[in-house]
Amino acid sequence: MTTKALDTTKTLDADIILGRATPKAYQHAPEIQPFGHLVRMPIALSEAVCRESVENLNQVLADTITLRDLYKKHHWQISGPTFYQLHLLFDKHADEQSALVDAVAERIQLLGGVSVAMAPDVAETTIIPRPPKGREEPAAQISRLLHAHEIILKEARSMAGRADEKGDDGTNDLLVSNIIRTNELQAWFVAEHVVDVPLART
Repeated sequence: MTTKALDTTKTLDADIILGRATPKAYQHAPEIQPFGHLVRMPIALSEAVCRESVENLNQVLADTITLRDLYKKHHWQISGPTFYQLHLLFDKHADEQSALVDAVAERIQLLGGVSVAMAPDVAETTIIPRPPKGREEPAAQISRLLHAHEIILKEARSMAGRADEKGDDGTNDLLVSNIIRTNELQAWFVAEHVVDVPLART
């Protein structure tokens, strides 16, 4: 083999090696699982039970994502004498809602479903009323948060009952132990800020 041929072979080998290390960006492929379709998971639950739980959990997920974002909006836009306390509280609650978002989304995937994820899809699914883009007074912000908590609590209790009836203990436990208990506690913490009591006794 000539020197020129050897050099060409080395160049080709180097190109192959570099090709393996080069990121394959801008790839496109068909979906491997369309939204709304289930894959069978070996978790000893029927497809019908998994399908119902996935549909219910996607509603809870969309509403939980919306509540989390509502807390972030109010965290940034809070004003007035209780600014510091509410600024910190709203951020803490947003973080706790983020943990719920992850837990619910993972449960949906575990059941063989596809979790709602992107903002436009969440906006189409949530039943929590959309707030204005502008800034509101603290009492109005709190009222919105309490209404959102009530929506989630009402649906979570109903869905937990259905999951229990169908033998889906994991979904029931997630809804009761995580969604319901966290939202009840947060609603209490927020509601106490709109109790009309004097700052000091005169």
